[in-house]
Amino acid sequence: MRPGILIIEDDDDAREVLQMSLEAEGQSVRVAANGDDGIALAAASRPDVVFIDLGLPGLDGFEVARRLRALLGTSVRLIALTGHGRTEDREATAAAGFDGHLMKPIGADAIIALLAA
Repeated sequence: MRPGILIIEDDDDAREVLQMSLEAEGQSVRVAANGDDGIALAAASRPDVVFIDLGLPGLDGFEVARRLRALLGTSVRLIALTGHGRTEDREATAAAGFDGHLMKPIGADAIIALLAA
């Protein structure tokens, strides 16, 4: 069985809230607290969607996205998680290979809409 979603988020509370919201929608979710663990988990599990915090310690979210895109190609949707929603922030995530951009805190409606798209 293919795990549908991977969350790479270093903030325990943010990670748990997103995980619970996705699981409440019937999604299969795996989590990692840093970029290295997230990349390893993505390589092993081949998720459909990866939510990546841009402000990860060590490898930041942009570098994680570049590595996941090289590893998995376009078979995975990469979604940036950030507290910034300016136009230039959205442009930077798109240029880095992200397929979407969600601002924290993330509401359940935004998650549902994103998964339905």
